[in-house]
Amino acid sequence: MDPASEPPPAAPSPERGLRRVRRALLGGPKNLQDPHLFHSLSLAAFLAWVGLGADGLSSSSYGPEEAFKNLGEHQYLAVFLAALTALTVVIIAAAYSKIIEHFPFGGGGYIVASRLISPRAGVVSGSALLVDYVLTITTSIASGGDAVFSSLPASLHVFKLPVEFAVIGLLTVMNLRGVKESVRTLVPVFLLFLLTHAVMIGGSVLFHLGRAGEVVESVRSGLHHDLGTLGFFATAALFLRAYSLGAGTYTGIEAVSNGLQIMREPRVATAKRTMVYMAVSLALTAGGIILGYLLMGVHPVEGKTMNAVLADKLAGSWSLSGLPVGHGFVIITLASEALLLFVAAQAGFIDGPRVMANMSYDSWLPHRFGALSDRLTMQNGVVLMGATSLFMLWYTRGSVDALVVMYSINVFITFSLSQVGMIRYWWMKETRKKHPDWARHLPIHLIGFVLCFGILVVNVLEKFAEGAWLTVVVTGAVIALCMMIKRHYLGVAARLHRLDEILTALPTGGAQKELVLQKKKPTAVLLVGGFSGLGIHSLLTVIKLFPRYFANVIFMSVGVVDSATFQGVDEVDRVRERTEEALRKYVDLARGMGIPADYRMSMGTEAVSEAAKLAAEVAKEYERSMFFAGKLIFERERWWDRFLHNETANQIQRRLQFAGLPMVILPVRVLE
Repeated sequence: MDPASEPPPAAPSPERGLRRVRRALLGGPKNLQDPHLFHSLSLAAFLAWVGLGADGLSSSSYGPEEAFKNLGEHQYLAVFLAALTALTVVIIAAAYSKIIEHFPFGGGGYIVASRLISPRAGVVSGSALLVDYVLTITTSIASGGDAVFSSLPASLHVFKLPVEFAVIGLLTVMNLRGVKESVRTLVPVFLLFLLTHAVMIGGSVLFHLGRAGEVVESVRSGLHHDLGTLGFFATAALFLRAYSLGAGTYTGIEAVSNGLQIMREPRVATAKRTMVYMAVSLALTAGGIILGYLLMGVHPVEGKTMNAVLADKLAGSWSLSGLPVGHGFVIITLASEALLLFVAAQAGFIDGPRVMANMSYDSWLPHRFGALSDRLTMQNGVVLMGATSLFMLWYTRGSVDALVVMYSINVFITFSLSQVGMIRYWWMKETRKKHPDWARHLPIHLIGFVLCFGILVVNVLEKFAEGAWLTVVVTGAVIALCMMIKRHYLGVAARLHRLDEILTALPTGGAQKELVLQKKKPTAVLLVGGFSGLGIHSLLTVIKLFPRYFANVIFMSVGVVDSATFQGVDEVDRVRERTEEALRKYVDLARGMGIPADYRMSMGTEAVSEAAKLAAEVAKEYERSMFFAGKLIFERERWWDRFLHNETANQIQRRLQFAGLPMVILPVRVLE
């Protein structure tokens, strides 16, 4: 053939181009049947410390600063403030270690409040956590931007907000690729932060050991003066106010208990080790920075963070052979701080979608937020967290002061409810019988509750007019929305329950003669979920609409592995077993009605694409197939009905029609 006469190669379709871009950004799909899959997606203690512990450690960039500034002229109290800050970190971490022991499958504050107090307390805690994790991302990125631009000329500060927007976008894409990949790329940043801040804190303290007597004298004289002029209660109130307003220091401690699903087995031991790493590093860093402020005489400077001022006072004048190495150290320290704050945003992207998935499993949020992508990430949750973080960054114009207020209040709502739940657990009669040493566990939660609730009250009262009112309104709105979604799902479930009454009127005897599948004859392929009145109603509708037409019925189902069930290969096997059991019941039912039947199934993380692939395989085996799926039809359908019930049948029908496969959607009426 003449090469000139050959047809030109087909141009790549836009759809194929989009798939290539998506694959380049997010990577290829994961294989659910891989026995090493969960191990490859889980994190060892060190990597978990990087991915989740960075949230707590990075809070030393803004929490101690806020506490120290609120001491005003009474800076001698920083000695006590540093000690109490470190002690509080240890107490909260110890309390959450107990939660890890009793809730080894994660969920953190939401699960604790739901199971140990009430579902309504759970939705309050979960809603606060969702807002908290959005603000985790926003606050971390905004604070990181402040750190970066502290060492840059004021003329460049106009670019701060666009840079912060870009970082949130980048982290969103990284998390859509998968947890472990996003964490591993950030390990060098984490280690650099530890090294530079160890030098900064160690230098601030060690270089002033000779002033120990002077510091002790200033504390003694300051206390004597304030107790004489202000009195004990006023001095104590001033100190406790500064301590409480430094609440941002403790944010992120709960991240480990919320993210247990990504821990390497043995999960509890890994999580507790991660918590120890986090508590020790945060206590030393936060307490050391507060002491550094006091010893170096640090005061706020416009356009700079106090950590930037501290680093500059310590090392700004260092030189080596005429080279300004000190200035280089300051830049590296601030860069590592900024990058760690960007790492800290990971906690929001890792744990926020997991909280959403747990809440969707309990029907407080749309069920689609429990779905996994083919990269086994909670894609819907990640995208929503990224989008809302961008909105909050735009709304606050990147103001860390405003963000920290909103952030801290939501954190301590969850902290307080978690401690109440654990107090109730240890006080229950059943627990006291089961655990004779219950009295040994109770004090840590009582102390934790007093500290957490006290900090919460002070922050709300002191900062209500400065932004606290907004977080109360936003969190309240999220709670109200969750209540409405739950009410909708309960209402639909109650109306569908009437379909299950069909089960009691169906034949239970087996077939009287052998039933043989005839693959060349018309075959009804019915897409079903669990064994319920909904699937049976669809089967009876097919028989009624096509009397004596179909020679066979094939029941087809996809075992969907979502974020609530994907905790290891064993969980995938359980999903497969449940799906097969439901399909066998449908097959037995059809054969009992005298209809030759069989089933086909596959496993996947997303029902629509997996159903389309399975349908193509069934169509090759049964040449005259017609596909059927039930769909809920509401008497007065509204936009939220379509959103909450996700139109799965319509999406599958569209896929099959493009593949040349006939599909009929069977309406299942949901009466008002």
